[in-house]
Amino acid sequence: MRLAELSERSGVSTSTIKYYLREGLLAPGRQINTTTAEYDEEHLRRLRLIRAMIQVGRVPVATVKEVLGHVDDDSLGRAIRVGAAVWALPQVPEPDEEDEYVQAAHAEVSTLLDRLGWENAKRLSALSPAYRSLVVGVAAFRRLGYSWGAEQLAPYAELMHRTAVLDVDNMEAHPSEAERIEFAVLGAILNEPLLQALHRLAQEEETTRRYGFE
Repeated sequence: MRLAELSERSGVSTSTIKYYLREGLLAPGRQINTTTAEYDEEHLRRLRLIRAMIQVGRVPVATVKEVLGHVDDDSLGRAIRVGAAVWALPQVPEPDEEDEYVQAAHAEVSTLLDRLGWENAKRLSALSPAYRSLVVGVAAFRRLGYSWGAEQLAPYAELMHRTAVLDVDNMEAHPSEAERIEFAVLGAILNEPLLQALHRLAQEEETTRRYGFE
């Protein structure tokens, strides 16, 4: 397809597509002559991913470029590619390691991972933004006087593991390696808000079931 058709099918303006091409977010099309290039379904799929990251996820262009670099790096194994791509997305601020509540939260999260038998997650804890986010959250609860740690989190973690199994099963259903990694990135941007919305709906359902509407 030509640039105009790519624009029409993707919903991205030609000027924006040209910008993505200049920035290296989108691979060049197959050159037909000095002024015309041809694009294919992979360009269309990549454009939709870029659009989701920038417009829905509010991810800066420089970060999108970094994420896509990991997506396209076929020298890495699948787990590393997925991890590197998702870790490059915007994350919570680094916890203050001198804070006593952060230190206590580290101990609770470590206990949680031991209890669950999540050895790989523990091995990656020094690198993982998800681990740091969990520490920040647990520290915030403890700072406010709530005893929220391994015992309370374990049932939630077991539910999340079942969710992760579904995520990976759905990822593996895609035919190409690039599509699988792209799906994982989209999951971090699009699926997490859906899961949050389902969680809140479930809370509404359960609280009204128990206590009514009064």
